[in-house]
Amino acid sequence: MPLHLDRRSFLAGSAGLIALHPFSAQAAAGQVHLRLMETTDLHVHVFPYDYYGDKPVDTVGLARTASLIGDIRAEATNSLLVDNGDFLQGNPMGDYIAYERGMKEGDQHPVITAMNTVGFDASTLGNHEFNYGISFLMKSLAGAGFPVVCANIAKKTGASPREDETLLPPYVLLDRELTDGAGKTHPIKIGIIGFVPPQVMNWDRKHLEGNVQARDIVDCARAYVPEMKEKGADIIIALSHSGIGSADLSEGMENASVPLAAVEGIDAIMTGHSHLVFPSSTYADFAGVDADKGTIHGTPAVMGGYWGSHMGLIDLMLERDGKGWRVVGHASEARPISKRNEDRSVTALVESDQSVLDAVQADHDATLAYVRRAVGKTDAPLHSYFALVADDPSVQIVSIAQTWYIEQMLKGTEHEGLPILSAAAPFKAGGRGGPEYYTDVPVGDVAIKNVADLYLYPNTVRAVKVTGQQVKDWLERSAGMFNQVEPGTADQLLLNPEFPSYNFDVIDGVTYQIDLSQPPMFSAKGDVINPDTNRIVNLQFNGAPIDPAETFIIATNNYRASGGGSFPGAMGDTIIFEGPDTNRDVIVRYIVEQGTISPKADGNWSFAPLPDTSILFDTGPKAADYAANVPGVTITPAGDGPDGFARFKIAL
Repeated sequence: MPLHLDRRSFLAGSAGLIALHPFSAQAAAGQVHLRLMETTDLHVHVFPYDYYGDKPVDTVGLARTASLIGDIRAEATNSLLVDNGDFLQGNPMGDYIAYERGMKEGDQHPVITAMNTVGFDASTLGNHEFNYGISFLMKSLAGAGFPVVCANIAKKTGASPREDETLLPPYVLLDRELTDGAGKTHPIKIGIIGFVPPQVMNWDRKHLEGNVQARDIVDCARAYVPEMKEKGADIIIALSHSGIGSADLSEGMENASVPLAAVEGIDAIMTGHSHLVFPSSTYADFAGVDADKGTIHGTPAVMGGYWGSHMGLIDLMLERDGKGWRVVGHASEARPISKRNEDRSVTALVESDQSVLDAVQADHDATLAYVRRAVGKTDAPLHSYFALVADDPSVQIVSIAQTWYIEQMLKGTEHEGLPILSAAAPFKAGGRGGPEYYTDVPVGDVAIKNVADLYLYPNTVRAVKVTGQQVKDWLERSAGMFNQVEPGTADQLLLNPEFPSYNFDVIDGVTYQIDLSQPPMFSAKGDVINPDTNRIVNLQFNGAPIDPAETFIIATNNYRASGGGSFPGAMGDTIIFEGPDTNRDVIVRYIVEQGTISPKADGNWSFAPLPDTSILFDTGPKAADYAANVPGVTITPAGDGPDGFARFKIAL
């Protein structure tokens, strides 16, 4: 009799057996329990170490996740381990390999070494795999002891996806022997197909344009899944480096996992890209998603956090039906490597796998030496605890360095003499990263680790040419960070939790205020929702109201300039300069030239006054050390916020 189990009934019926083959304890002859394990968005986090803070941590690291993987393998008769992409870039070890050590033919990338040590069965690409260029990517993948697949990136496109010459194999068919409930082995062919957001063509245009093309995720799935079936795939697992977003299919979707899960023939879907966890209450109200059962359109699914914070797990019960294997029961969960306690402390739930640490120890040590190298000094602290509520020195120094660089680059060009503004955002400002996820550089030496902390991503510098009106609309897009507040009301929550801090651009070189009583012009995703609103008030350049028709240069990065975040004036068609240098390198050069920097915020933006009105915002507990010294605003403690954050109040 077929076994049909959702996550609740499966776990409840397996009480006391969950650690000992939860499905195989019930599987009959001809029924097989297969455990699918996922990591996603590792971003080179092998060691449980914060290179920016230069300290061990218990919340990250493949070495920790490897212990969970080892436990599952020990308790399961049949298991498969996959990675869902974004493993090659994302912390200083990745930058050290890319920019300092390099990758020659035959070199082994440390994250690949770690993945080989853990024993992955397959992986796909994430969008950040392209950050260092295709040559670097291919040299890194050459050392992988497992297949890496991606169906929607093509070196040459044909009339249909199946006629493309793909950069990597679109899928792989793994021949395995699985043991059923009676102890008998059965051959099975497991198909694994992978996808990456097609937006990589914008985000890494300098590396990809003219070299590859991206296709729509769902179109490729509809083309290749039948082919995989034709070639004998018994079950098909989709590695979707794409978030759980809208159920409404649109061409070129970035977060396409919901319509992807509806493609006939896909038996399980691994998701990622969003740095979130599934199953979880985060997705309780998403169309097509059952956050309790862990399914998307009825297909078992999982998302295993980020940086090794969780291991995604899908349990499948497979049964022969005369035509092959079919899924008759399933359960999904994301197992964490740590937990946060009520007192904000963190407790490790597993120890590191020593074999993984040993395999990458030399590269870890070299990375530490790399990030500890001093490049200059600062005579004021650089922190981002208040970067979302006041002009901030950690954002200011980025803007100053970008302006300094672009002024040099535009000398002798047709654009010399145009006013140069600079847009920068706080990358480490809490949010999903947690209450410790802030920049905090004390007075004294500034090392490379501090610069990487100030500027998290290996973006390259861009300059765009915009109008005064586009400057205003750019700032309106940024102002979506804030909830609308009611004048005359106390203690209203300020920050929109759906708005990422990296889209809160502060534009240096102009002065302006933000009127929180007005509704936002743009949604968190960048759609116009209130076209007639005016949150940005008193916008001035050189002490006079900005001329909507005047021309400006804005120094920014390749992500923003190419359409990342959907900002007016930054959709890829206004770029007038593409720098060969990363924003981090520019900051390092500026600090080296200055010797000692004095990164004091100039207060060029603030909230417009609203009498008898106050707002509440959450930031890291260490913000209390700096609250009294934030210029232009009075900040007072307001107790504890959720999830380890501290709460503060501002009177408008």
